[in-house]
Amino acid sequence: MRAILATLIIATVTASAAAKKSSKLEEQLKAASAAFERGDHVGALRTLDTAVKDHPKSIMPLINRAQLYRFLKRYPKSVADATAALKLEPDDFRLYQFRGEEHFRNVQMKEAIRDFDEVIKRRPSQEAHHWQRGIAHYYAGQYAKGRRQFTLHQTVNGNDVENAVFHFICTAKAIDLATAKKEFIHISGDSRIPMFEIHRLFAGNMTVEQVLEAARRPSQNDILNRRALTPAARVRQEFYANYYIGLYYESHGNPEKAKEFIFKAAKTADLNGYMGDCARVHAELLKRAEKKKAQPAKKK
Repeated sequence: MRAILATLIIATVTASAAAKKSSKLEEQLKAASAAFERGDHVGALRTLDTAVKDHPKSIMPLINRAQLYRFLKRYPKSVADATAALKLEPDDFRLYQFRGEEHFRNVQMKEAIRDFDEVIKRRPSQEAHHWQRGIAHYYAGQYAKGRRQFTLHQTVNGNDVENAVFHFICTAKAIDLATAKKEFIHISGDSRIPMFEIHRLFAGNMTVEQVLEAARRPSQNDILNRRALTPAARVRQEFYANYYIGLYYESHGNPEKAKEFIFKAAKTADLNGYMGDCARVHAELLKRAEKKKAQPAKKK
């Protein structure tokens, strides 16, 4: 989905405190950044650990370290640092947004929703924009609330296929598939490949095979400029095709096919931002459900 609320908030959270930063903290953050850029993640973490100890009243080293923990997929650690930052700045709605996203990545839907609710409580103007909360509602099984969120988001983001799709799948779960089809949101101008084809798939006017074929093609701009589809663009396009085909099958009551495509999407999750996180979280929830199902029934 198109980003409305910033995911990486370090610059905005700390802008007002920039004048108060000590030169020592500046040097530590620069050193950590340099270590990260050269691939020395251990060194970057060690430097940030020291910065956190040296500056116990600053959120800056905590947020920097939380983002490094996110990169390293140590999500409980990123949540812990976001929580520590909130203890220092308990009224900053951006920190609730930050921690909510970390909870989501850590597959903690209730906690993510609680933080996203706090964002809206402190900044009511953000409610219509908050598609992340709607996605968390879907993965928490709160389909009626997700349906409401995506209905609201449509008022501020009216040409987004992804919003239309999430409204569809929430409606299919909250009410039924027939209602989802009847209320499917019309989109006229989402030019991202293969979003047009994904919309037609959910509308019943295209096949899964056609969506996959479209995802392997260059864009119109590429064709006009005689450019080949780059490997990175193909990975991105195939990710979106696989993820939304998975959601299509899930909404249409075909869990096995849904699992096949969600797992394919999750393989390239790291390259696809927040929606990549959604695919990874979805795959993790499927794995947990399979594991639970395989466990022997408890004796009464």
